[in-house]
Amino acid sequence: MKLHKQKTMNRINNLFRHKPQDILNVYFTAGYPELESTTEILEHLEVAGVDMVEIGMPYSDPLADGPTIQKSSTIALENGMSVSKLFSQLEGIRSKIKIPVILMGYLNPVIQYGAEAFFAKCSEVGVDALILPDMPLYEYKTFYKDLFNTNGIKPIFLITPGTSVERIRKIDALTDAFIYVVSTASTTGKSQGFSPETISYFDKIKNMNLKNPTLIGFGISDNKSFKKACEYTSGAIIGSEFIRVLERSGGSKQGIQEFVEQIRGKVLTE
Repeated sequence: MKLHKQKTMNRINNLFRHKPQDILNVYFTAGYPELESTTEILEHLEVAGVDMVEIGMPYSDPLADGPTIQKSSTIALENGMSVSKLFSQLEGIRSKIKIPVILMGYLNPVIQYGAEAFFAKCSEVGVDALILPDMPLYEYKTFYKDLFNTNGIKPIFLITPGTSVERIRKIDALTDAFIYVVSTASTTGKSQGFSPETISYFDKIKNMNLKNPTLIGFGISDNKSFKKACEYTSGAIIGSEFIRVLERSGGSKQGIQEFVEQIRGKVLTE
């Protein structure tokens, strides 16, 4: 059991060690577009060449999600998706995929499931990290840090243009996976291109020489924005645009492959 946790704990670190640049991390909502889409989409993403995947745990009251991801969460919940269902879908997934898997969601479902049981299950199915945007640093240190460590799960925190240098340094000291650099103070799926102020913010983060790698999320939707993000960080996270692809393609292997190739710049974008 200890060996399994050790492998789980190091999967994200190994990725950044062997590929420090041009990391593509793709987010999708568990149970969308169909209840049983989750593992198939995971497998298609790995085959398409994605480096890392975030699976959203649908929640009825999301704080940071824009309308596209909110809609996917609503449909997933209507399809019957739950935390228990997601864990059952992920059983045995490590015999099929090798890339790091992150769960992203909110504290309430974790608490409802039972925090100890939730973390143990994450470890059991091979989840590498958790992003819980509404988990304060104080609560992490006081109540959850031991659960993360014991189960070999990495905590990942978000920073925004309004995050103080002191807090960024604190997050950098407390964690060792990557830091999620939110490009805007608004919700997901809104920004189109990066303003001079946003570029200045990216530059500030780059010049802080943090020990953790960084990935930019929110507002990444095509090859141009992906390449721009990679100039300042180790890569980027794409969510809303991929949800739109799933809506159009139904999660087909070809639709996912074409999307990843477009983001990578392997084919001409429209």
